Amino acid sequence: MGDPNLLMTPAAPLDPITLAVVKSALDAIVDEMAYTVIRTARSEIVKDVMDYSAALCDAGGRMVAQAKTIAQHLGAVPDAMATVLRLFHDDLHPGDALIMNDPYEGGMHLPDVFMFLPVFVETRLEGFAVVIAHQTDMGGRVAGSNASDSTEIYQEGLRIPVVKLYERGVPSRSVLRIIEKNVRVPDRVLGDLGAQYAACRVGEREYLKLLGRYGEATVRVYVDALLDYAERLTRNEIRTWPRGRYTFTDYLDSDGLSDDPVPLTVAITVHEDGHLTCDYTGSSLQVRAALNSTLSFTKSCTYLSVRSVLRQDAPNNAGVFRCIDVVAPEGTILNPRLPGACAARALTGYRLLDVMLGALAQIVPDRVPAAGEGGNTVLSIGGYRPDGRPFVIVDMICGAWGARPDKDGIEAITNPSQNMSNTPVEVLEAQHPIRIDEYALVPDSCGAGRWRGGLGLARQYTLLNAEASLQLRSDRMRFPPWGLAGGRPARPTRNVLNPAGEARAMPAKFFHLLRAGETIRHEQAGGGGFGDPLARDPGLVAADARNEKIALEYARREHGVVLDPVTLKVDADATRRLREVRS
Repeated sequence: MGDPNLLMTPAAPLDPITLAVVKSALDAIVDEMAYTVIRTARSEIVKDVMDYSAALCDAGGRMVAQAKTIAQHLGAVPDAMATVLRLFHDDLHPGDALIMNDPYEGGMHLPDVFMFLPVFVETRLEGFAVVIAHQTDMGGRVAGSNASDSTEIYQEGLRIPVVKLYERGVPSRSVLRIIEKNVRVPDRVLGDLGAQYAACRVGEREYLKLLGRYGEATVRVYVDALLDYAERLTRNEIRTWPRGRYTFTDYLDSDGLSDDPVPLTVAITVHEDGHLTCDYTGSSLQVRAALNSTLSFTKSCTYLSVRSVLRQDAPNNAGVFRCIDVVAPEGTILNPRLPGACAARALTGYRLLDVMLGALAQIVPDRVPAAGEGGNTVLSIGGYRPDGRPFVIVDMICGAWGARPDKDGIEAITNPSQNMSNTPVEVLEAQHPIRIDEYALVPDSCGAGRWRGGLGLARQYTLLNAEASLQLRSDRMRFPPWGLAGGRPARPTRNVLNPAGEARAMPAKFFHLLRAGETIRHEQAGGGGFGDPLARDPGLVAADARNEKIALEYARREHGVVLDPVTLKVDADATRRLREVRS
């Protein structure tokens, strides 16, 4: 638990062993909730991709523990909880379960459905079990409800305010029927809502055990202490950072409806008292397309960016958030006004992470990697089988990390802001009329450096159905992932329609009606490099070539390393001469 002196509260010292036990118990509860979701969910986006989150909040709505799930989700929980408490503060009862997905009431985008289950001891409210899950479909104009080219939220699907899905233990037939009639795959959506409910009940059961063991008053004291402890650890660390104002700007390629780049900029001010101000003034105005990030999501991405460079023993709770002020002017892409569309807001969140890390690299350069692939690509394919049954594929492709200050980037792994997985090819082909022709790393896609970035991923899909809608949301085509400390940018994203026939280069974001036998190929960007490419160990360059990650020409061009074309061993003399010329 760290320095015992930091466990003292102004009122009285606490037992550090009990505090550690309570903290571990809370962590175990939310992880058990997460395991319950994955064991009971119906859709591959939840049980295979793992696009869901779990948390516990106290009776005041403060997040006291979060599972090892989607980091981008969890910082939005406080704003969503505030809405629940504002609307239902005097109308919560044992057996209730509430849901919502409204981005303008603390949610993020319509596919992310929040569920809140109040935890009572007799009639006393003691907390909330919270589960967020990305639903396969929430209706709207495009299968998957995740289109980047919608222009208002009313096109995006079913918008649910905070309502009771269960009231005193009885499910609401009205709410369930409304959802059933507005989504394309109700069996999956209602099944995943059931998984969320089961997980919330597990959280309730285990939290009640903790309350029963230590007593409600004692648990409240230790929850307060854990929140304060996380804040003190965070403030103490920020106090060691150099004071000042640090700025960084990065871009989305476009909003998909125009060719104009979309700037995101942050100014991080490190204050003497150990808190940060993260000011996004100067970022793009609200855009027409669905890339707008509501304030709760902007806060969440900001919190996780800072948390990712902090020491690892600070509890993951809302105490960390107290040290971070977020300024995002209303009417901008990071705090839009209704009816701004926001289905594809995750892409903006990924770039916001890059912007934050670009500024944090000026503060703690030994903790920040180069830019990764730019966030996962979302490919949605939906249609109707010959017998009329609908299908919806929501495939989220997780690619590459940028190089780290002391290691290469990693490939085929979740973006640092997520905890997701690539959908297994076998699952996609078994459940949908689709064939995956290729799933591979893209050679030479990494940014060069003393430490190279990870390689991007390629996925190629061929439709086996008569027709289907295709919505593809990607980025980093015009603004490739950047390197740090002299590292080079990675190769940008590439989309190709029918690559084996009349190949057609496609933009980063587009909609297309696929016909039977048509193919879409997506090649994701790699990760940026870190450090001077000429300083890379020639042995590592040779190993990459042997593993077919880079070509001989790449080794020569980027690293000044000459390899024997047959043995792929380093020609030491030729390499020395070439590097002397290059340097």
